[in-house]
Amino acid sequence: MHRITLIGKPGCHLCDDAREIIARVAGELGVTWEELNIETSEELRERYWEMIPVTLVDGVQHDFWRVSEDRLRAALTAPRS
Repeated sequence: MHRITLIGKPGCHLCDDAREIIARVAGELGVTWEELNIETSEELRERYWEMIPVTLVDGVQHDFWRVSEDRLRAALTAPRS
């Protein structure tokens, strides 16, 4: 089972857009997802600050700044190798 992680921060309009897309795709496909606040982790802040929102699929960076609904759906439905 896949897992999506959204890394963002409060008050970020791109994060709001990403959250909406992720929630829709995850809901349709029955995939779990979580959201991490970049402001609560020095490690996340150092790694992703200029890229938020960042989307991870199974712990691997998938998208940043904008989430492509089609690309996310394809990643979650592709056969695993």
